[in-house]
Amino acid sequence: MEKYYISTAIAYASGKPHIGNTYEIVLADAIARNKRLEGYDVYLQTGTDEHGEKIQNKARDKGITPQQYVDEAAAEIKRIWDLMNTTYDRFVRTTDEEHEKIVQHIFKKMYEQDDIYLDKYEGWYCVPDESFWTETQVVENEDGVKVCPDCGRPVEKKSEESYFFRLSKYQKQLEDYIESHPDFIQPESRKNEMLNNFIKPGLQDLCVSRTAFDWGIPVDFDPKHVVYVWLDALTNYITFLGYDVDGGNENFKKFWPADLHLIGKDIIRFHTIYWPCFLFSLGIELPKKVFGHPWLIMADGKMSKSVGNVVYADDLVDKYGVDAVRYYFLHEIPFANDGVFTEDLLVERINGDLANILGNLVNRTISMSNKYFDGVVEQTNVTDTMDQNLKDLVTSLGDKVAKHMDELKVADAIDDVFEVLRASNKYIDETTPWILAKDETKQDRLKEVLYNLIESIRVCAVYLQAFLPDTAEKIFNQINTDLKSYDSTKTFGGYVSGTKVNTPEILFARIDTTKDNN
Repeated sequence: MEKYYISTAIAYASGKPHIGNTYEIVLADAIARNKRLEGYDVYLQTGTDEHGEKIQNKARDKGITPQQYVDEAAAEIKRIWDLMNTTYDRFVRTTDEEHEKIVQHIFKKMYEQDDIYLDKYEGWYCVPDESFWTETQVVENEDGVKVCPDCGRPVEKKSEESYFFRLSKYQKQLEDYIESHPDFIQPESRKNEMLNNFIKPGLQDLCVSRTAFDWGIPVDFDPKHVVYVWLDALTNYITFLGYDVDGGNENFKKFWPADLHLIGKDIIRFHTIYWPCFLFSLGIELPKKVFGHPWLIMADGKMSKSVGNVVYADDLVDKYGVDAVRYYFLHEIPFANDGVFTEDLLVERINGDLANILGNLVNRTISMSNKYFDGVVEQTNVTDTMDQNLKDLVTSLGDKVAKHMDELKVADAIDDVFEVLRASNKYIDETTPWILAKDETKQDRLKEVLYNLIESIRVCAVYLQAFLPDTAEKIFNQINTDLKSYDSTKTFGGYVSGTKVNTPEILFARIDTTKDNN
């Protein structure tokens, strides 16, 4: 069985994840579920990044130890991931003893081969982003305060002894690799940005240790230093597979290289410059693809606690249900552009797409089967020319979904499914089952129409498993089938003739927009 290794970025364990953070794990889960249904041996890894000065400061402010702080934060992140029905295979934490030990081995190996050297750092430091900046990189705000070019928050002047990784040594190798592997960085706009804005102007050696705080992995041969965030955090993708400099285990050999690193566009620089150079240093193959996904932003801009516009997934799930929130995340964020979240649009999608198009189709079809034939669905082959259009759409759905999912265009794959659902609703209007039901001579034609509808619904449910898993399962239960595989959709007619459907239940209730939903 062919393997597929997908990872999310590990969430920084500094607080509760908002919907922008949660979007990433839901997107990764949809890709992983689809790959499993395609027959791959999938490994999905996610987890938490738990070291650094920011966490040490937050723990001190709360009057607890950093370990207590990250234990609480990791538990909350994991709770949200589980709430969103995500099927990760491993939830990793960088405070794991085995990870810490392997990171120390990696650091030492790089030092011994002169890829890491001791020097002094002088420059500007952004605590929230844990990023160092040179004098020419920092910018001044309107008040004349030097701020981080990434996040706009004030930076601090720092001077300390540090170990540095020879990033500059690997510049040409990295540039050649990116240019000879056009699919390595996606979308393409991110690839051009990395090459032109960061790599070609010249890579600076990278600070990989700190002495100003101690909440990190100690450098074992120089314990006053702790391993700085990116060498600790990025290596999670291999350490938790069992990689070690002395030889990786079978799991590492099986699943590496990663097929997809799924990350936010704001950290693509670290994953497409630092990470490949670390791997070059270790003599390890690079991941096949790094996808810097867009952000989920608010109508008034990027989510920020200081602005007061932060929305959390569990609050939305409490009001609207898991699959409605998953649908919004997966459908409303385009492949390469930021998606905007408003609760009004979420309600509009629930009422329009989920209740009207999907829910109404399933409910009407099962209700008619129960009303006219006591729930028994039979294929009679009494056909009409209009049947073929629907059948062609149904049987071509698998190829369309596969193409869009391979391109990571998840929203387009969902649209493919809803195209068939819309066509099925139109088919009801065209075939008018309620009129056929009044004519004794048209009973076999009516049976065929209802069979075609049930089969179309079944096939759509098969592909919805990746996106709306609970809803798909409810549909399978209502139409009384266990035919859920992609293979079962290649030809029209998989639903077993003579099966008795169950009682219809509302999949998504319409939300009254005339009332206050808050």
